[in-house]
Amino acid sequence: DYCGVNFACATNSATSALHIACLALGVGESDIVWTSPISFVASANCALYCGAKVDFVDIDLDTGNMSPSALEQKLISAKKTDSLPKVVIPVHLAGQSCDMQAIYQLATKYDFKIIEDASHAIGAKYFDKPVGNCEFSDICVFSFHPVKIITSAEGGMAVTNNEELAKLLKRLRSHGITSDPDEMTELSHGPWYYQQIDLGFNYRMTELQAALGLSQLKELDQFVAERNKLANIYTNEFKNLPISHLHQSSQSYSSYHLYIIRLTGDAVKKHKELICSLREHNITSHLHYIPIHIQPYYQALGFKKSDFPNAIEYYHSALTIPLHPKLTNLEQDYIIKTIIEFL
Repeated sequence: DYCGVNFACATNSATSALHIACLALGVGESDIVWTSPISFVASANCALYCGAKVDFVDIDLDTGNMSPSALEQKLISAKKTDSLPKVVIPVHLAGQSCDMQAIYQLATKYDFKIIEDASHAIGAKYFDKPVGNCEFSDICVFSFHPVKIITSAEGGMAVTNNEELAKLLKRLRSHGITSDPDEMTELSHGPWYYQQIDLGFNYRMTELQAALGLSQLKELDQFVAERNKLANIYTNEFKNLPISHLHQSSQSYSSYHLYIIRLTGDAVKKHKELICSLREHNITSHLHYIPIHIQPYYQALGFKKSDFPNAIEYYHSALTIPLHPKLTNLEQDYIIKTIIEFL
């Protein structure tokens, strides 16, 4: 109901949800899946789990999200070599939706399916509608990992407006088993009867996890509003520093799962030094993310660091600073002061 979508399938993680989403869309050994290089590795691994090949689409440096123009150029080239993707997985980095309308238009033209990786984006909006309504995608995936905006201790969810996809997702998360007589190959022997009709997995979310997640849902809008308030403070305080922020497009309302800054000019040379300095001041700073294609496993698959230059430029300049609803004014002031003094 929250997302305005017809069907939902809760899982034990967003990684599991991405895996079965790919399977539900028929991804297999002869297929190619494209995603963003700036994401957690699960956004790409899910394709490999299915035996498919994976490739990446470079990001827009202004937003950190998949670039629709880069996607279009890559599709034009792929069509010439008959190597179009079966599925594209845009990743809503830090909680801001990708330009899903533009990506959907390309999907219509080039005949690929879309899985939104909205692991960061529960509570976000796109064109004033909740991310997850699947207006511009086949399936959308959320994460309820412990560090996410709401958590079920660990968990995920795949949502869709397609009833057949929803039925398949629910079978795949539970060993491929069904108790629905309409899905069986013969008449049911009774209310106790079940059949395994697919090869599935033990990807179910427990009732305890579900209860924990549901207990926070009523507070989601408040959580997101507080995150936006804190993000705006950061943006205003850093406006005279050699820092750029992930551009917030007019059609999007970010859930601000993360607050990411990028150093500019000569300050880029101090990138690693700043991360280490913040940690020395007991301020937890991270880098979301190391580009997937430069991970050793993906390097062994033949990817080169130079394949996606924007992702590399982002990697050498970006860092994440603390942002959560319980961040106090005193704590945020300390973070701001420490960064200003360093730069």
